Amino acid sequence: MEFVPQLNKATLIKRYKRFLADVVLDDGSETTIHVANTGAMTGCANPGDTVWYSISDNKKRKYPFSWELTQTAADHFICVNTIRANGLVEEAINSGIISELSGYQSLKREVKYGDENSKIDIFLSDGTREDAFVEVKSATLLEDGQGYFPDTVTTRGQKHLRELMTIAQSGRRAVLVFAVLHTGIDSVKAAAHIDAKYAVIFDEAKASGVEILSFFASVTPQEIKLYAK
Repeated sequence: MEFVPQLNKATLIKRYKRFLADVVLDDGSETTIHVANTGAMTGCANPGDTVWYSISDNKKRKYPFSWELTQTAADHFICVNTIRANGLVEEAINSGIISELSGYQSLKREVKYGDENSKIDIFLSDGTREDAFVEVKSATLLEDGQGYFPDTVTTRGQKHLRELMTIAQSGRRAVLVFAVLHTGIDSVKAAAHIDAKYAVIFDEAKASGVEILSFFASVTPQEIKLYAK
């Protein structure tokens, strides 16, 4: 996934109200940018970090700048725009990088399913084999050398695990893909110390047959690509 047009650089002052952040632009002026991330963004939003942002040409937007990447003091790159995760996984499926999910005839996004009024991120179908329900989660939390998901309590994430578990228990294919969008993370696991209930359901889902896949990201201000370790 290439950033077209190219990203611009700023310095973070602070993030607040979840969806807003104040930054200092290269010319020294201050402005507010949009943050497409509902999580805590722990370690991804430290004052003084370098922010890479895109610019929307939609004249109706109040905040035309969107925070895409963080470059930390340790020179790690992190994609903080969680909207990017599904597109990256779709791109990786289509290019054969996620070989476990390759070869399906049809790929659809945001398909309604389940008993809890959910939408699956990616639905793969094929006339000759079982359909696949693929849920995508963006993992960006790094603590003491270990990557985790989630970075805050997520009732929505718990619901998605239950939905996947129901799919797996019915004999159909259910897959959870961690898109690890932090270049400092080498492995990811459920964050029991942050959301104990999520971790319990995660273990139950895995035991019920939900497939767990992790793919990592090469991140630069020019492009992001997923790869398998």
